[in-house]
Amino acid sequence: MVGLSVSGSVFQGTSALTLDGKGRITVPARHRDVLSTLSAGQLTLTKHTAGCLLVFPRGAWEQFRDKLMGLPMQADGWRRIFLGSAVDVDVDSAARVLVPPELRAWAGLDRDVLLMGMGQRLELWDAGRYAQHEAAVMGSEMPDAIKDFVF
Repeated sequence: MVGLSVSGSVFQGTSALTLDGKGRITVPARHRDVLSTLSAGQLTLTKHTAGCLLVFPRGAWEQFRDKLMGLPMQADGWRRIFLGSAVDVDVDSAARVLVPPELRAWAGLDRDVLLMGMGQRLELWDAGRYAQHEAAVMGSEMPDAIKDFVF
């Protein structure tokens, strides 16, 4: 599977969710059909350097993983972070995904979380941690690559 092929779909937008007592989130309705079509509800979760979790449809994860595997040995430390923390999960019949306890703890996911569309993947953030991240980004200088955009 190459990229997102469901009518050029990309994941975008933010959904405020609640982790249940077992550490599960309910996949928002707007993402369910795309995830079902792209990956039959099979996802891979892993750490992101920003302090959140990456949520990949399985095909997009496999592409990312292949790119990681092609990097030189100097990238082994980062490969360990991404591959060593990767966990395959499935969307269950009630549209829920279990976030493994070790990943929940690492990302500081307790109750209130945000699921953010980021193109070919999603990010799962602790709501408070994301507010801090967003404030830091908004307080920093805009990168040159974005300054040239026309808004």
